[in-house]
Amino acid sequence: MNEERLHAFLGKMVGDLGAAVSTSLVIMGDKLGLYKTLAAEGPLTSQGLADRTSTTERYVREWLAAQSASGYVDYDADSNTFSMNPEQIAVFADDDSPVNMTGGFYAIASVVADEPKVTAAFRSGEGISWGDHNTCLFCGTEKFFKPSYKANLVSAWIPALTGVEEKLKRGAKVADIGCGHGASTMVMAEAYPESEFHGYDFHHPSIVHARTLAQGNGCKNVAFETVTARNAPGSGYDLVAFFDCLHDMGDPVGALSHAREMLNPDGSCLIVEPFAQDAMIDNMNPVGRVYYSFSTVICTPSALSQEGGMSLGAQAGEARLREVAAKAGFSEFRRATETPFNLIFEARK
Repeated sequence: MNEERLHAFLGKMVGDLGAAVSTSLVIMGDKLGLYKTLAAEGPLTSQGLADRTSTTERYVREWLAAQSASGYVDYDADSNTFSMNPEQIAVFADDDSPVNMTGGFYAIASVVADEPKVTAAFRSGEGISWGDHNTCLFCGTEKFFKPSYKANLVSAWIPALTGVEEKLKRGAKVADIGCGHGASTMVMAEAYPESEFHGYDFHHPSIVHARTLAQGNGCKNVAFETVTARNAPGSGYDLVAFFDCLHDMGDPVGALSHAREMLNPDGSCLIVEPFAQDAMIDNMNPVGRVYYSFSTVICTPSALSQEGGMSLGAQAGEARLREVAAKAGFSEFRRATETPFNLIFEARK
């Protein structure tokens, strides 16, 4: 045993343990408004933060110490106060920030709660349907992806497609397949009031939630329906979109083939997937670590629970996605743009 490597590895594990146990603390900070209050009114003592959030000082004091040790908030020992710098605020306290990460911690809470189910699936080979996960997953997914959609979808992703932005401004018909809580659907609907948007998902509670959100936001040009990807209704769509969901489907070829049938002759299919290189070795990095981990406990089990049972995984990469699109009958497939966390593809007939 190499002592130097051992101590370095133990140091890494201490860091990982601290990150893991911070999951519940981040969720608490989000639910109780601790981050937002500290961001808006800090520097504050633990008593000051407790008073402003109607919480108990002794708990808040310990939470702040843990957050400070993690580097999630700043501590000034001379004044015994805590504050948040702009970078910390962007990640934890600003719901409109494109780098807000709180949703990821809700999803982690879900996968920890669902560990017995996934362990059993490893032995049986059976899948785990999306709806059979802990409910933290559904709100966590919305909270995690929505900031990126708000920051990129209208400003960069749609303009990178062939003529789609002009169609949406004039008035187009759009299907959002696997829409979940409808975050992506409503971002588009609010930006393009002359167009009509249809959100489809096979998880009925998510569709119910999406309808409630749309009603609360006053979105009149959007509708949501519970249906599988291969049975989404209608035709004559100018755009059919899959946001971070194609790899979760048991029959991605069938889903894309049906999407192709739904499109107008000059329509576009937008496929947004987690960023990945084609070779596994090239994904051995922090982003790949997160995506492979979530894929093990959420994406792969979801795909294996469905008809078809094909599992792309959350690190499919461009080559595999291009192959799937070709099998679905698309003659054109290109990488339209990318972010550090997503690959954005356009497929056309």
